[in-house]
Amino acid sequence: MERLARLEAVQSMLLEIGELSTSCSDIVDFIGAVHRALGRIMYAANFYVALSDREEGTVRFVYFVDEADEGPDPEQPIRLASPDQSPTAWVLLNRQHLTLTAADFRARAADGIQWGHGSTAEHWMGAPLLDRHQQALGAMVIQSYTEGVTYSAEDEALFLQIANHVSNALQGLQSVDRLERAVQERTAALAHEVAERSRAEQVQHALYQIANLSAQALDTGALSASLHEIIGELMVAKNFLIGLYHPDTREISIPYFVDEKDAEAPVTRFPFGKAMCSYVLASKQAQLHDATSFRHLVDNGLVEEPLGNLDIASWMGAPMLVHEQPYGVLIVQSYDPATLYTKADLDLLAFMASHVAVAIARMQADRKIRKTKEALEAQNAALEEALSRLQVAQSELVRQEKLASLGGLVAGVAHEINTPLGICVTATSHLVQELKLTREELAAGEMTEDSLNSFLDIVDQSLRIMTTNTQRAASLVRSFKQVAVDQSSDDIRHFNLRSYLNEVLLSLQPKLKGRPVKVNVDCPPDLVLDSFPGAVSQVVTNMVVNSLVHGFEREQAGTIAITVKEADGEVVFDYADDGIGMDQESLDKLFDPFFTTKRGSGGSGLGAHILFNLVTGALGGAVRVESEPGRGLRYHLTFPRSRKK
Repeated sequence: MERLARLEAVQSMLLEIGELSTSCSDIVDFIGAVHRALGRIMYAANFYVALSDREEGTVRFVYFVDEADEGPDPEQPIRLASPDQSPTAWVLLNRQHLTLTAADFRARAADGIQWGHGSTAEHWMGAPLLDRHQQALGAMVIQSYTEGVTYSAEDEALFLQIANHVSNALQGLQSVDRLERAVQERTAALAHEVAERSRAEQVQHALYQIANLSAQALDTGALSASLHEIIGELMVAKNFLIGLYHPDTREISIPYFVDEKDAEAPVTRFPFGKAMCSYVLASKQAQLHDATSFRHLVDNGLVEEPLGNLDIASWMGAPMLVHEQPYGVLIVQSYDPATLYTKADLDLLAFMASHVAVAIARMQADRKIRKTKEALEAQNAALEEALSRLQVAQSELVRQEKLASLGGLVAGVAHEINTPLGICVTATSHLVQELKLTREELAAGEMTEDSLNSFLDIVDQSLRIMTTNTQRAASLVRSFKQVAVDQSSDDIRHFNLRSYLNEVLLSLQPKLKGRPVKVNVDCPPDLVLDSFPGAVSQVVTNMVVNSLVHGFEREQAGTIAITVKEADGEVVFDYADDGIGMDQESLDKLFDPFFTTKRGSGGSGLGAHILFNLVTGALGGAVRVESEPGRGLRYHLTFPRSRKK
């Protein structure tokens, strides 16, 4: 019987919510009625509803009743927290219901997480309020602080069902509220539009005329007279003044003055601080005065040395400002008590003054642009000529560096070839001498078996020496020939990278000879490239030479490691030495032209620059460098295996 009574109460509540949604026009009153009805079927001493604004990312706690905590201002939007900071935010953002116990709150507190900002509840239930698109309108929460007073599974199911009905009702209430506001706003807008249509057309036409004036490059007099005529079409402006501010001299000039009582302006230029022009510019606000308030400004010293006739009936002044920068002031005044300006006239004058300021600023900017354009064109011509000369000089220096590198290679290989060839010459001379002695011994009939065998041994030994050294010289020449041709050629060639690296390093043996520096190469033996071998040769040469010149002292032992692998059609080329390294300041300048750490000791500062250009240009790749003092230098190169298009 008790369960049946509760179900009847629930049914009655749902019907009541439906009736309230059609009869109630205030959302807060509606939620309050829901709260009272909810209290008849379950414990509801602590209840609140938060409505969300998805566009702003905020929530408002429009209804909040709580035994332990005071609720926030219902009209104050609050930035929506993250789900980890607030259970209400969790319900809103996840659009799912949530039930928590005191143990759940304590477990989070033990982990150093504060979930929510209120008192810890014994039992907490939150349900999302979703619209028909399953977007969150808000959240409805009920909680208990009393030990032993908790909510059953049936309570939770009823609470979710009620939340669903509240969501439907809220959609209708919000729609009606938005519709009523829209109708009111539209009605007011239409009334204002009808009343101001004629005025707006006049203002629009005036703005169009002002914009045209700024583009016509008129002189100051013609511009001022045109402005007077334009403003005179919008209001009574028989007495009109334009004052221009000059920031360089802190003065105000009067280029245009029309007055019924004064034929000419009392002064045409005066220091900033005098007259009403200065007062308006200093205040940066439009001013409207009658005879009394105008006299009050003068009598109280707020306006110093007023200029012109003071017998006015109404006076308006508006500053011409662009981003708070003053350009001048527009002044309109009336001596006729029948012509009194209103706040609407003042707003219109201020509006026009702001557009006139923009027009003046544009005209001044155009004049400055025209003056600077000619100077810039002359400077650009000079810079282009200087840049052209610099590019020619740089190209020549790079070419000379490449030729110097090739020349050094030639000298080194020539020196290296000289040794095996010298040995061959010595062996040949010795063999010729032995042959002569053997012939003499044979002619004299003194040839013995021992002497013949000795001669044959000498011949065999000499031929082995000559064969070994001629093969060594031939290998050096062959490597030098290929490297030299590649460095002077820009053609794509099909070549085995491992074999080619060996040839390049062989050609560098003269520079490595006598240095306790080992070069280790780890490259797949079957890696074949369709690229520019000359660029590869120049890059490797520059790396090794830079290490020998800058990375190691003359007698310093060290290791250079070259590691190559292929990944997805890209060659990954890593080069590392264990030399003295570089600091960050030097590393940042490594690829700059003409930067070297050995200035005056044979370093041109173009080696790394050429390396960078070859990798990013000819090889079509990228290069990255790392180094620290005392920890060597590391290059990381990536470039495509094939450069064929």
